[in-house]
Amino acid sequence: MSLIEMLIRKKKYLLWALIIVAVATVVKLTVLAPVRVQVVMPEKRDLSSHVYGNGTVEAKVVVGVSSKITGRIMALYADQGDHVKRGQLLARLENDDLQQQQQQSEAGVKRSGANLSVETANLQKARANLVLAESNARRFTSLLEWGTVSRQEAEQYQNAWQVAREEVARCQAALEAVQMEQQADQAGLGFARSKVADTRIYAPNDGIIITRDLEKGATVTPGSSIFTLADPATIWVKANVDESQLKGVAIGKQAVITLRSAPGEQLPGQVARLGRQSDRVTEELEVDVAFKEPLTQFRLGEQSDVYIITETKKTVASLPAAAIVSRDKKRGVWVVKDNRLRFREVKIGIEDRRNLTEIVAGLEAGDRVATADAPEMAKFREGMRVRIAQ
Repeated sequence: MSLIEMLIRKKKYLLWALIIVAVATVVKLTVLAPVRVQVVMPEKRDLSSHVYGNGTVEAKVVVGVSSKITGRIMALYADQGDHVKRGQLLARLENDDLQQQQQQSEAGVKRSGANLSVETANLQKARANLVLAESNARRFTSLLEWGTVSRQEAEQYQNAWQVAREEVARCQAALEAVQMEQQADQAGLGFARSKVADTRIYAPNDGIIITRDLEKGATVTPGSSIFTLADPATIWVKANVDESQLKGVAIGKQAVITLRSAPGEQLPGQVARLGRQSDRVTEELEVDVAFKEPLTQFRLGEQSDVYIITETKKTVASLPAAAIVSRDKKRGVWVVKDNRLRFREVKIGIEDRRNLTEIVAGLEAGDRVATADAPEMAKFREGMRVRIAQ
């Protein structure tokens, strides 16, 4: 074998040796390398436990503004989105026929008033005649006793006195009849005026026009809505909360509301009312959460998320929720000791919606808790070597 052939053969062996070393190095640095993890330590934080509910923006006071009578709409003075005050004129109905009925009733009241004056005068006259007839009858009765007048003449004055009394009674009855007629005419006038007033539709309370349901020229019937009016001071969120999460939810509890139209904005709220009957299908209870500050702009039916604060704790030890794992039906964390994982059971408290969890017991000061992506953490085992990422 020549020297050249010997060198070529040794070079091949050297190349294979280099390849084996390279492969071993790659395997050691990849497949056999310790898992890289991040570590966190318990920190003192202010935490709040929240109960979540999904619902819609609604109004406690929603009024359908309608008419008491049937009529054609002649004018509308408000539109959807307008803020109105109680007593503000919103619409006017056609009232020509009702105006004529009112004028007719007013004429009837004037006529009965005139008749009342006539009958009052007749009664006064009858009473004056009665006084005169009584005086004559008494004088002629005295004269009859003295024999200066005949009995027939005295009886004539007695009869005139009786007739005068009957006339007074008749005039009194006629006056009472006219008074009753006048009361009926005044009641009729009041009814006619009420009908005319019913042609003008006013706002029953302060609020915002949510919908305008009819337009000018339409015929409205009693009970049919012309406008839908909502009181902005009673706007709240009707949230549905799972029955299993209701512990701690009570009237007066503080809450945070987010609207779909403003997902990054947190609005303060407060539990205003709790339902007393759960949905038997969804197993959820309706919880009404009011806004602390009335909304200036709102849309009924808008999707909303509600977080009801059931408990608050100050400066308690906590960890990111992702660091908490379940193992053999126990809650715990993976603590890094000498670059190896050790499972440590912990007792947890409230869970904050910022993905933070209170650690009540189980950890000591200075413990380093391993965290990683969920797929990596699922592979964690007791005693596994790890490498802390810098």
